Amino acid sequence: MCGHCGCQHDRQILSLHQNVLEKNDHYAEHNRAFWQHLLVINMLSSPGAGKTTLIQRILNDRDLIAGADPLDRLHGKVKPGVIVGDLATDRDAKRLRQTSQKVIQINTGNLCHLEAEGVGRAARQLGLDDLNLLIIENVGNLVCPAAYDLGEDLRLVLMSVTEGEDKPLKYPALFKSAHAVIISKIDLAKVVGFNRDEALHHLHLIIPQALVFELSATTGEGLASFYAYLGQAIFQCHDKVNPVVNAC
Repeated sequence: MCGHCGCQHDRQILSLHQNVLEKNDHYAEHNRAFWQHLLVINMLSSPGAGKTTLIQRILNDRDLIAGADPLDRLHGKVKPGVIVGDLATDRDAKRLRQTSQKVIQINTGNLCHLEAEGVGRAARQLGLDDLNLLIIENVGNLVCPAAYDLGEDLRLVLMSVTEGEDKPLKYPALFKSAHAVIISKIDLAKVVGFNRDEALHHLHLIIPQALVFELSATTGEGLASFYAYLGQAIFQCHDKVNPVVNAC
């Protein structure tokens, strides 16, 4: 205990952290009550794993997602909105607005994650009445966001082939919190020497029953099965009755 950095106050620091999380959980429950009529996705990954590209593809392919249901339970309509979290700039939000869908930016400054209070405020500003899908693009970080419930129904974690095979082993808390894991940028797998079997082995060591989608938002490979899952989740979360992979 050095007497300078605060390490002698470890109990106070732990108590403060617990209070922060309790406050966040309170706002997360408020969020759930506010957006009962739609599917809310919290999308997490390290920086550069492909979150924005995948979201852009989802927005552009919204009619394909609705059409993936043979029973047409979405009546041909996926109506999405997006909350983008970044430390600074609105570059990703501007990019997503090119799809003509509703997008709002949150800049966190030096905060490495989104929190439920700010997300709820942004959702109200965005306007949810005409939506059935809200995607939250969290700050690129594999540590802090895992601890913060935003009130989401579905937590999607991306790991790109360019990051190697061991992310689940290095960041188990985040991957254990995922409802589904997306292995992204599979069009680059051969180029970067990605070992698919090793990656899946590591993933299943952490989450034995992991639901995994392997896809490329650039080429479209693997999107069909993911879109079918997404369409089903939107329908089932419409009234929050039938859970999708413990999501709703």
